[in-house]
Amino acid sequence: MTDDIGFANKSWRAVALCGASLLAACTTSSHVLLGDTRPAESPRDVIIYLEPLRRPYAKIALVAASSSHSWVWTAEGKADVVIARLKTEAAKLGANGILLEEITDGPDAAAGAGIAPEITRDHASVGVGFDATGLLGARHGRGVAIYVAPDDPSH
Repeated sequence: MTDDIGFANKSWRAVALCGASLLAACTTSSHVLLGDTRPAESPRDVIIYLEPLRRPYAKIALVAASSSHSWVWTAEGKADVVIARLKTEAAKLGANGILLEEITDGPDAAAGAGIAPEITRDHASVGVGFDATGLLGARHGRGVAIYVAPDDPSH
């Protein structure tokens, strides 16, 4: 009986590990630390900068995010999702700013069309196909999560 319980516990652990691995594979944001983290901030307090600041700031991490797994169809909406996810990732690390590097369309966006005629002795037919995976493609963004001191007038 003890062996059965031990086997059941090991089985549940394996299922939990597989589930965690699948969730990690579906992640929509990530980071690579460049410096020390700080206490978490609110994503609402994270400011997006399009140019490097002329004032001192500390680099915390490279952050990346995508609009994957969102129910947004427009390019602008997908960019908004990317920005929100970048801010959330940066805020977790204690950043209060992001130096935005880029927002791009993902490699999974594509469109194509094709015509395939078929002619036999008895009949002829034409097959037409169209694919627009760009509608389902994600946008991706990346930047540098930074901390700007509160006494800095530009913040």
